[in-house]
Amino acid sequence: MRSYVDSSVFLRLVLGQGPRLVEWPAITSIVTSRLSRVECLRVLDRLRLTGALPARDHAERRKDVLDLLDRSDVVGVEPYILDLASDAFPSPIGTLDAIHLATALAWTRSRGEKVTMATHDRQLSTAAMAAGLDVIGV
Repeated sequence: MRSYVDSSVFLRLVLGQGPRLVEWPAITSIVTSRLSRVECLRVLDRLRLTGALPARDHAERRKDVLDLLDRSDVVGVEPYILDLASDAFPSPIGTLDAIHLATALAWTRSRGEKVTMATHDRQLSTAAMAAGLDVIGV
C-alpha cells in the first residue's frame, strides 16, 4: 500500500508513544512532505532541551527519523502546494495539516494514483476523508 505518512505517525514510531499504526507493515511505499522533517526534528529537539529525552536517545531517535525519511518519497513545500493548502477545505484544518493534505492531494493528482492518508490526527483525518482520501491511523 502506498501511503502519505504525516509526522504524527513517524513520531509515534520512533518514540514508541501511544498506539502505533497497526497498518504500518502493509505500507510498501511512503510519501510525505518536507514539512515532516521539520516537525519531527523540532519535537525531538524540544524533548531534548526540556530534559524529556536524554542526549543519547535524542541522537538515536533523530537517526530513526532521518532513516524513515530516506526511505520515503519526500515532496517539497513548493508554491503550488502552498496555493492548494490555502484553498478552502470541506472541514476545519490547521495550517500545517493543510500543507500535509495538500501534498497528499497534489501527489494523487500528479501521479494519477491515490495514496492512503496515514495519520493519528483527528482533524487531518476528517479533512482527508472529506477530500476523498482513504485514511488509516485514527
